[in-house]
Amino acid sequence: MVGSQQGLVRWPTGFPKSILQTSVNIMLNTSSLTLKRLAALVWYIGVVVLLIKSTGLFLEAGRSGVGQLWVMLAILSGLLIGWIKAKYLFIKVCNRNLKRINALKQPMLWQFYRLRFFVFLGLMVSLGAYLSRLAQGDPLMLIALAVVELSIATALFVSSRCFWRG
Repeated sequence: MVGSQQGLVRWPTGFPKSILQTSVNIMLNTSSLTLKRLAALVWYIGVVVLLIKSTGLFLEAGRSGVGQLWVMLAILSGLLIGWIKAKYLFIKVCNRNLKRINALKQPMLWQFYRLRFFVFLGLMVSLGAYLSRLAQGDPLMLIALAVVELSIATALFVSSRCFWRG
């Protein structure tokens, strides 16, 4: 019987275990720069989606009878809160991820964010969709949710400068 009793074949040192595995690794190997660009792309997609969503919520709140002054104050609040979030949280998170990417010895295509980021992102998207349905017909909740979404979009946009620094 070739190999050990566990059914493993011993390959000579440096010999690929599988041509397919080697081919896949070659196709998925990438550079740190590519990972940074993919991370930035996800960041900017978040900005666009949240801006569109918050705009729709602000418009719906306006149609529900919320005065224009309140909508404008809510928009300014969202922008200010977003700037604060960027300064004290998002920039640090972004820099930490960029540092992690720079430390990768052999960057692979899927490593532009960690798995927990994508899990968290999925949870936030689900929560946002649920809250949007819950807010329908409630002008105060529409405004509150719009402020939250605009603040996150602003924080993402302001913190995105991390991707473009040398």
